[in-house]
Amino acid sequence: MADKLLEVKNLKTSFFTHVGEVQAVRGVSFELNTGEALGIVGESGSGKSVTSMSLMKLLQYPGVIKEGEILFEGVDVVPKSEREMRKIRGNDIAMIFQDPMTSLNPVYTIGNQIIEAILEHQNVSKDQARQKAIKMLELVGIPSPESRIDNYPHEFSGGMRQRAMIAIALSCEPKLLIADEPTTALDVTIQAQILELMKDLKEKINTSIILITHDLGVVADLCSRIVVMYGGLIMEEGTASEVFYTPRHPYTMGLLKSIPKLHKKDKDRLIPIDGTPPDLVKPPTGCPFYARCDYAMKICKEQQPPYFSVEQGHRSMCWRMHPDAPAHEDFTKESNRGATHG
Repeated sequence: MADKLLEVKNLKTSFFTHVGEVQAVRGVSFELNTGEALGIVGESGSGKSVTSMSLMKLLQYPGVIKEGEILFEGVDVVPKSEREMRKIRGNDIAMIFQDPMTSLNPVYTIGNQIIEAILEHQNVSKDQARQKAIKMLELVGIPSPESRIDNYPHEFSGGMRQRAMIAIALSCEPKLLIADEPTTALDVTIQAQILELMKDLKEKINTSIILITHDLGVVADLCSRIVVMYGGLIMEEGTASEVFYTPRHPYTMGLLKSIPKLHKKDKDRLIPIDGTPPDLVKPPTGCPFYARCDYAMKICKEQQPPYFSVEQGHRSMCWRMHPDAPAHEDFTKESNRGATHG
């Protein structure tokens, strides 16, 4: 039986702004096992990045965790002080941010920034920390690490800066690595290299990974399980195979239909999801996807659906999964194999 590393229970995070309370995360629950890779996907504004920042307790005012538990190795980190969290961040839980150029300090060498992370959490000398930093740069595939360790961030390419960020994140061998859109600013070739690197590192050091992205294609190879978020809620959760081949939420189906496919003909058009995400200052009472859904029923507008279990580990927040819901011919088709709008 797999060891449970992380358990998030009913997480609610809000931002208290001049226009009102923005309910960015509205009751999110999921689990992560040791050595597992979990993908969290969704459009911009779905709540996925706020969820990841909440896990690290990196929210700045006016962001507040209102409710819920974040159990890391069975201990809730929500009540912990900033001082206590500093011991956890970088040591047990590490994070790779979207843009390495804004995350790396431009006036310090890459080596100094890795060494600082090692000295902060491990009882080693500066010489030992430097040797480990060189080893980490070598591990993430940076050539001539003995000399490149003394380079500044501007002397690295975009892909190499992201590799350096991964080296910093992994320098203390964290149990959990959170990667927030780690390939957004990179070209397709470098994207593939970074994802392959993360996959290799997961297998070598058994680090659990949470990959945050808006791109379903990015999680396909790396993640064994996928969480689909929309409007601050989890719409669907299942294995990669279940989410890709037997999706059970209209939002997941919409995301899959909008992905370009190699086997499609030139004349075949992508099908976008019409409409815009909900206003989270005044979130809808029912399903947040109601206004954009092709399969919406009256109850969808009036009541937020519970989670319906498709099979063990696969759940969907959709009233169409209710045993008494009217059947819809297209609803249970494999949406990424050519299902059309009903």
